[in-house]
Amino acid sequence: MAEHTHDHNHESCRALLESLSLYIDGEAEEALCREIEQHMADCENCRIVINTLDKTVRLYREYGHSRLPGEARERLYAALDLSEYLPE
Repeated sequence: MAEHTHDHNHESCRALLESLSLYIDGEAEEALCREIEQHMADCENCRIVINTLDKTVRLYREYGHSRLPGEARERLYAALDLSEYLPE
């Protein structure tokens, strides 16, 4: 990740990241949205995290509900060493 190039500390980043779910889901109050957006304008690390999470959530909502074909699932579970979770 990029270096912090702003004048606030890691604790302000941590506090902001705790509110991300509300922000990403569009459920955060307006004041919190402004605070997060101002923070992102000043903090490249948080901007990257938030943008990546937002894209991941959007992709999951659009495409994440389909099941992997059996053979692909088996290969994935084997590669991740999760074969014990495959049905026999």
